Amino acid sequence: MGRHAVRVMLATATALLVGVSGCSSVPDARIGAVVDRFYGAVRDGRGDAACALLAPRTVAELGVGGSDCAMSVLELRPPGALRTVAAWGSEAQVRLAADTVFLHRFPEGWRVRAAGCRPRGDEPYLCVVGG
Repeated sequence: MGRHAVRVMLATATALLVGVSGCSSVPDARIGAVVDRFYGAVRDGRGDAACALLAPRTVAELGVGGSDCAMSVLELRPPGALRTVAAWGSEAQVRLAADTVFLHRFPEGWRVRAAGCRPRGDEPYLCVVGG
């Protein structure tokens, strides 16, 4: 196979990868980092720090007082190892061994919208926090 043929194949493969990544989920290391910080705070019993990583609407759903939020997030079970990160525009989903986390991108960065989520077949996920 000549050099030109190899270049054409590489250019075609690159174009396909770029096209596919534009249509599908594109993992973002910042998303995984937010989930790591969130569950690190939960593991360390720092509910207030975990709540600081939640979306504003999620915090509001957990109650006006900060202690309501802190107590709720500390009920989450250990999530297990990271499996996949997928992002679509301003929405993201992180699948862990024992949890699914949903995030939204705000101007200040990614925030957890729901955590402790379990799939229920054709029904919406059931989440401990948010949803």
